[in-house]
Amino acid sequence: PKGSVEIAMDPAVFTGSDIRVKFDSDNTAHVAIAFEGASWTSEYSFPLMLMQTMLGFYDRSSGLGKNVASKLCQEVGEHELAHSISTFNTCYKDTGLFGIYALAPDNKLDDLFWYLMNNLVRMGHSPSEEEMQRAKVNLKATMLMGLDGNSNVAEDIGRQILTYGRRMTPAEIFSRIDAITIDDVKATANKVINDQDHALAAVGGINELPDYNWIRRHSYWLRY
Repeated sequence: PKGSVEIAMDPAVFTGSDIRVKFDSDNTAHVAIAFEGASWTSEYSFPLMLMQTMLGFYDRSSGLGKNVASKLCQEVGEHELAHSISTFNTCYKDTGLFGIYALAPDNKLDDLFWYLMNNLVRMGHSPSEEEMQRAKVNLKATMLMGLDGNSNVAEDIGRQILTYGRRMTPAEIFSRIDAITIDDVKATANKVINDQDHALAAVGGINELPDYNWIRRHSYWLRY
């Protein structure tokens, strides 16, 4: 309104943290780990969307087993480390959260986090061109499926007006996705994951869940 005063908001502050609620009677664990991501308008937002697709999701009940594209999900399926895992990328106005949620047996958490952290850090060192190109096709297909129907299109227009101030056409979005290179993925992973603090929340049978310091230490590789 005319004459109103705009309030300057302080930037969001991400703080590494760890909260655990243990139930010894449970034989499964719900665990979510997240790193500070990017805002909707950040230069890292599209590479993070692509990384989310590259890491993928796995559900033991889907019938695919270990026959999935994601290397992380292949390893989880092959070693039967979790009932399900899913990568999430949540964007806000000035920050975001990027991470993985897992539902896993209580006696597989140690092995699960070894593979999980290894694949997260790998994004900053040796993602392959093949998995990146496959993820691009998958991401574009997912976006198109999300625009099936008038209500979905209207929701997409409203969301983009709020976040970008205008609507980006699918063609523009696809061109931005196609423009992402391996170096962009590495740079994004090194900024978001490599040697960065994380926030973790866990509930259930979590006796074998590695502690904060172990996970923090495995957020980087020692390379000389």
